[in-house]
Amino acid sequence: MAKKLLKKGDKKAIKANRPVRADWKEGVKKKQVGVSDMTLLTKITNESINENLQKRWENAEIYTYIGHVLISVNPFRDLGIYTDDILKTYQGKNLLEMPPHVYAIAESSYHHMKSYKENQCIIISGESGAGKTEAAKRIMQYIAVVSGDGVNSSIKEINQMVLATNPLLESFGCAKTLRNDNSSRHGKYLEIQFNTQGEPVGAIITNYLLEKNRVVGQIENERNFHVFYQLTKAAPPEYQQSFGLQGPESFLYTSRSNCLDVTGIDDAKDFQETLNAMDIIGLQQYEKDEIFKILAIILWLGNIVFGEDDNGKAVIADMDVANFIAYLMEVDGEALSQALTSRTMETQKGGRRGSIYDVPLNIVQATSVRDALAKSLYERLFEWIVTRVNVSLQARSAHQYTVGVLDIYGFEIFEENSFEQMCINYVNEKLQQIFIELTLKAEQEEYVREQIHWTPIKFFNNKVVCDLIEEKRPPGIFAALNDACATAHADNGAADNSFVQRLGFLSSNAHFESRGSKFLIRHYAGDVLYNIGGMTDKNKDALLKDLLNLATSSTNEFISSTLFPERLDPNSKKRPPTASDKIKISCNALVSKLMLCHPSYIRTIKSNDNRSPSEFDTKRVLHQIQYLGLCENIRVRRAGFAYRTTFEKFVERFYLLCPSTGYAGEYIWNGDASSGVLQILNHNNIPTDEWQMGTSKIFIRRPETIFALENLRDKYWHNMATRIQRAWRAYVRFKIECAKKIQRFWRQNKYNIGYLQKREYGHQLLNGQKERRRYSLVSMRRFTGDYLDIKSGSGFSTMVRNAITFKPNEEVVFSNRGNVLMPRAMRSSVPSPRTFVLTNQSLHVMMTTKNGKVVTMAEEKVISLNIINAVSVSTLQDDWVILHLDSSPEGDFVLSCVFKTELLVHLTEQSGGRIKISVQSEIPYKKKGGKSVTMKFVKDETATGDGIYKSHVVKISTGCSANSPSNPPCAVKARPTQRSSAPRTANKARQAPRPSSNRVTPAARAVPQPTNNIRSVPQPTARIVPPPPPQPVAVTPPPVETPKVPQYKAIYPYQSDDNGDIVIEKDDILEIIEKEENGWWLAVKGDQKGWVPSNYLEEYIPPVVHVAPPPPPPARRPAPSIPVAPSNTASVNQAVPAWKAELEARKSATPRTVPVPANRRSPPAPKPKPIIPVKPNGMNKPVIPSRPGVPTPAPRAPPRPGNAAPSDAAASLANALRARRQQNTQQDDDDDW
Repeated sequence: MAKKLLKKGDKKAIKANRPVRADWKEGVKKKQVGVSDMTLLTKITNESINENLQKRWENAEIYTYIGHVLISVNPFRDLGIYTDDILKTYQGKNLLEMPPHVYAIAESSYHHMKSYKENQCIIISGESGAGKTEAAKRIMQYIAVVSGDGVNSSIKEINQMVLATNPLLESFGCAKTLRNDNSSRHGKYLEIQFNTQGEPVGAIITNYLLEKNRVVGQIENERNFHVFYQLTKAAPPEYQQSFGLQGPESFLYTSRSNCLDVTGIDDAKDFQETLNAMDIIGLQQYEKDEIFKILAIILWLGNIVFGEDDNGKAVIADMDVANFIAYLMEVDGEALSQALTSRTMETQKGGRRGSIYDVPLNIVQATSVRDALAKSLYERLFEWIVTRVNVSLQARSAHQYTVGVLDIYGFEIFEENSFEQMCINYVNEKLQQIFIELTLKAEQEEYVREQIHWTPIKFFNNKVVCDLIEEKRPPGIFAALNDACATAHADNGAADNSFVQRLGFLSSNAHFESRGSKFLIRHYAGDVLYNIGGMTDKNKDALLKDLLNLATSSTNEFISSTLFPERLDPNSKKRPPTASDKIKISCNALVSKLMLCHPSYIRTIKSNDNRSPSEFDTKRVLHQIQYLGLCENIRVRRAGFAYRTTFEKFVERFYLLCPSTGYAGEYIWNGDASSGVLQILNHNNIPTDEWQMGTSKIFIRRPETIFALENLRDKYWHNMATRIQRAWRAYVRFKIECAKKIQRFWRQNKYNIGYLQKREYGHQLLNGQKERRRYSLVSMRRFTGDYLDIKSGSGFSTMVRNAITFKPNEEVVFSNRGNVLMPRAMRSSVPSPRTFVLTNQSLHVMMTTKNGKVVTMAEEKVISLNIINAVSVSTLQDDWVILHLDSSPEGDFVLSCVFKTELLVHLTEQSGGRIKISVQSEIPYKKKGGKSVTMKFVKDETATGDGIYKSHVVKISTGCSANSPSNPPCAVKARPTQRSSAPRTANKARQAPRPSSNRVTPAARAVPQPTNNIRSVPQPTARIVPPPPPQPVAVTPPPVETPKVPQYKAIYPYQSDDNGDIVIEKDDILEIIEKEENGWWLAVKGDQKGWVPSNYLEEYIPPVVHVAPPPPPPARRPAPSIPVAPSNTASVNQAVPAWKAELEARKSATPRTVPVPANRRSPPAPKPKPIIPVKPNGMNKPVIPSRPGVPTPAPRAPPRPGNAAPSDAAASLANALRARRQQNTQQDDDDDW
């Protein structure tokens, strides 16, 4: 059963692109309330939309889609849907994979920006209190989490600053209203700038329509901006002393509405958050002081009360207040009093300057001037804060793309609507125009791209309403308002009357209607009636010259230069821009910017005006549905097809409904996705006029078709009920049998389970990153720990135990033998054997020494676990472990242990998980003295066994895969294995190389003198006549067919006096045990080991042993004839054969000019076994010696001596005899050596 499950899992892993197996629990899940995408509504009316939203809101589902538009209904309570866990579930998912959520919109915009390299904008609209600000904060929170890696300091800083803008701008731009306790009284567009990798590098904020009138007056039960209450309630003592701050009840601007406290708002706590946000943004202390000083000036301005003198002129009732304000503003007190109670007028005659008069003001006019100064101070302060935040958020590097979040007023339709409502509704008309055009455009492009036949969509284009408000020719409302302000600027009433007259030119417009002192505009969201009274005065938005001169005369640079940088030009005739000009320019700039972005929309709806979590005001919501245009949005979406999705998604969702695509919940379709869609639709008899196939998507016309497919999908599980019941009963029986087996197994193996669990824990620590050895996969391998039995063993264990000085409560948890990396002076480090004993407190390193015949054990080093901060191992199958130590003068500790994984497990357990384990191919560590080096691990298939270590490079052959599972338990008792024998054999092989079969033959084995063996000569000669058969394998052990150590032949002689090099002669056979990239190879020649240049060698392939042909004759010598075996008669008649005489003559001749073959040279004098030479470096081996002579290939065989070849048969017979004896000598090499 386990094997079947394993195979099945492997099959799943191979087919990674297949959808996840369908879950039968889907058939019994709680039914969805309403529809999550309202394009699937069967009836498209405002009432059906309202009903669907109410069902979902009452079920705590506040988010709903209209295509890709998100509808959010404020729940007025915490639903727990903004946790980090929920945020992570939306990361990397598209809109169709997860339920509707604001995180899905943020993920969609961010993913679209990274994938399609387009700027994004998220437009949030809705009423005050509908949740626009909360949605904007959640979007910024999501982008900050998914876009930054948490490591790069600049990216982390930008993310923190972007999030810090929320509490800062909320304090200065939000206030408590009747509809919302944290109502945004301004609009903002935040653009987060990203680099090509999708990382935030900067941001910029654009401010729109600050409600500055709130500074000087609020209606009953509303409040001023939050920052005034935060400052008056939680100002530090130095501010209270310097700025004369008291409680909010002491100032007229904060106490007029009789609302000082708000339930759920802690002004003192919010003040600290505001200060923290200022610190994150990077505001200096002097900048914060100036900000709070301006706020104090505004508060004290509200406390100036005017009286009336005998002439009806306004006078300041309490000059102490005025003088204190003058002290804070750093202006003259008399100048402040004069600016507040009088106005300078200038007359002109014939275009030239005339007389200048000081006109006294009455109480109403003086109060208006005071309020104008306070509003101007706050508006300019707010704009400076936004500018200062933009300076801090300036891009740290080049940015490529942006994601913009627009949080702005929604439509406002009150009983009394004035200039502010007209500007707000004008901006919303422009945004609605973008919404309609871009939505329709995207729909059209998709139909064209997918080659779908459809009918063009008819919709209301609100451009006529926008032109009614903003056009110059023919003049619109803004143009008429500006003309009225310019012609009758002295008297506000006269300017209003002039405006009424100019509105008569608009009477022919179908979307405008004049009604005396009011006028009506038919917006796309409804008809709005505006009051004309006071519009011209609000449109002027110009500060009186007296107040501007007062501000510029201040000795405070922050007031005179920063907040009021403009200077009056008496000769300038240019009209200053009005408020309508400013909003028109900024709105058109916003529209142009949004048109260049890919839009996403969030429409927020307020469920009730009482902020109740249980009340759903049907009429209130219906009104918002109407002016948000949700019904029109659905019609635009459904004008072509109500449902669309990719072929792959459709097959993945409905493959259960066709036997060709699914069986028993399994995905079995192997064809292309479009063919699978056709199979499903045809099998379920869906009419062809209900769907169309695009190039990559399936389009369903009616929502009822999708509902029918969903119902069939649900019924599929009901039809499987019988199978499920049968499977359940079988499962219960199987569970009982398994329980019995588990109990039996537990009783038999409960002692070993703990060791097996440690083994599995070790695999988890390495996390599938390190190759495994073949013997580590055996089923009976257990982590037993104390392999040397240090706790209670005898003999060697007693020696180790007595040599260690244990501390109180110190217990042995692991012991084993291994190697440590020992440094050598001026030479590379070498492994040295040691014994390791790990306790719950320290790692003891034991060294075995021998004094004469006495073996002793000494404690070489004790490493406390407290100073081990990390452990590093390689990704290959080697046994090296590096312990990184804190403040150790000896550097890090490098050891090699066969049971390395078990050692890591015990180190982790004893340190409580403090010691971190890293797996990497190159491990940096510190040597003695703090020198940093890197140990590299390289795959080398010739490095068998434990591998080869040389100069911080470990060569090791390829091991088993890092994810190789351990073998399942054996059915029979496993035989004991000798795990440590292979490594020890490999070590011995490296320390003493095995002689090769073609080792140099000593001279003592030379051909003996044939003086006393005359009659034995014909016998080997006679055997040469037929081809010599191969020697049987059983008689002589055959040499290794492919030597483990490569052999090379010297093609040139090399002489050197350097220590570590060996002298080679031409035709010497060498064993190469290590090749370095610098051209020097470590070679073995007999009992010598040293470095030789690689360009002096060529690869040597030893001859096949069982084939022993005679040595090739010289090229000029004719092939020898096969001699006939001499008969007895010839032996008797010929006393001294000719070939014997010639042979004796050759042996007695001196000096020899023929070089002795390499396999017959006498061995060198016996020397002590040398130490492994030092690898040549750049100091003593700067250049590889060049090959001597002309660079032509050297002859493969040494030249034959003599000028002429013997011509008789005796010479050929002698050569054959010599070759035969050489063959016999080569076969006995291994025995002699």
